[in-house]
Amino acid sequence: MKILLLYPKFPKTFWSFTYALPFIGKKASFPPLGLLTVAALLPKDWGKKLVDLNIENLNNKDLQWADFIFISAMVIQKESVKEIINQVKKFRKKIIAGGPLFTTGYEEFLKDIDHFVLGEGEATLPPFLEDLKSGNLEQIYKPDYWPNIKKTPLPLWELINMKKYASIGIQFSRGCPFNCEFCDIVFLNGRLPRTKDKEQILNELNALYERGWRGNVFFVDDNFIGNKIKLKEEILPAIIQWMEKKKYPFTFNTQLSINLADDEKLMELMVKAGFNTVFIGIESPDEESLKECGKFQNLDRNLLESIKIIQNNGLQVQAGFIIGFDQDTSSIFDRMTNFIQKSGIATAMVGLLQAPPKTRLWERLKKEKRLISQPTGSNTDCTINFIPKMDSHSLISGYKRLLNHIYSPKNYYLRLMNFLKEYRPKKRRDIKIDLNQFFALLKSIWILGIKEKERLYYWRLFFWSLFKKPKLFPLVIDMAVKGFHFRKISEEYQSTEHI
Repeated sequence: MKILLLYPKFPKTFWSFTYALPFIGKKASFPPLGLLTVAALLPKDWGKKLVDLNIENLNNKDLQWADFIFISAMVIQKESVKEIINQVKKFRKKIIAGGPLFTTGYEEFLKDIDHFVLGEGEATLPPFLEDLKSGNLEQIYKPDYWPNIKKTPLPLWELINMKKYASIGIQFSRGCPFNCEFCDIVFLNGRLPRTKDKEQILNELNALYERGWRGNVFFVDDNFIGNKIKLKEEILPAIIQWMEKKKYPFTFNTQLSINLADDEKLMELMVKAGFNTVFIGIESPDEESLKECGKFQNLDRNLLESIKIIQNNGLQVQAGFIIGFDQDTSSIFDRMTNFIQKSGIATAMVGLLQAPPKTRLWERLKKEKRLISQPTGSNTDCTINFIPKMDSHSLISGYKRLLNHIYSPKNYYLRLMNFLKEYRPKKRRDIKIDLNQFFALLKSIWILGIKEKERLYYWRLFFWSLFKKPKLFPLVIDMAVKGFHFRKISEEYQSTEHI
């Protein structure tokens, strides 16, 4: 068999880093880890080719070559998926689809997709392959158990050009012990975190190292600290030894919950292992909104103090925030703005609440007859898919004002300065500036320091960092470039008329 694995395009969002990637000469933020893992689960003697439409165009020769087309996608990639389907149909090729978009909403594609392999590939690919061998394929394959990811193979990294990506992803665990109302992770991956063992993680790090990767590695886990004991006793000590032996070829970042602030030992081990950034779902400074959505891990704590603790321990905090909860009143916009500015969270991803299918929020709003459409998958495109308690126009206009404030050059650079004053990176080794970072510096001087309207704030931060925090200078340039991206994206959002 010859298999063409297709990864659809991402639209412009905060997470796309569309305006930041050219500074470092990259095409996309991350490769499609799910498809690379699926490829490794297929028979070894099959021909495989992966086309990431965020990197390259899909050409007719690839479609003619393939026996089957495999597509994996998230909800936000839906429009690109529809374009792919139309292109593939002209060649009368069979399409096999999986990933979150189809696992939570395959019904929308029943007429266009030949076979659905839903859930986790380790559970649903084997029966699909058996039926393919016997010539008795069904249209839908659903998982009936959570697979043991200790048996998950190494992703087929040879299918991609690593040089095109800003970061590479690996996975330690699946599942999250929490059950936030708006989140579909529990439906997709369960509440009991399943983990790989240290040998797997070290094998994956070695595979990346041997293929020449040097730079950032993103642990894509739903909640990296879902199993703290295994992390502290097994995984992180092994990574620390490996990183010391290899002379620190990687830096790490991940996503996790705010209760990291309660575990000083865990933070210490993460920083020793090479972690420098964590993404946390803060969601709201309003306790009633947190109760509403079941974000209980954020309650009964001083969120600003927890953030400061993590920053003081050498980890940059990026965070997600949500506007549009039923408990939100007109005061939420100013409260959210003030909280973000005080927190020093430069990368503050503020979005409007959307209700994803199969979530508790979706089911509640369905019962209340408040659903109006499928979600777009982007909570930052100024659209909502339900009737909010707050007036819709007030919600959208307040959200746009909030974006305009936090990503204005003045406020973004002020927030960045606040972060740098709290950030306490651990002294481990000399900072090396690679060629991409050097070119990013030159481009930032030209674009941010001369052409764009943030030039006054850019130069102020530039020289402050150079003299006061010289070891953080590469980070400062990186954050200035990201701030440019966030501002450009937020300006585009503010020009939309969607409700």
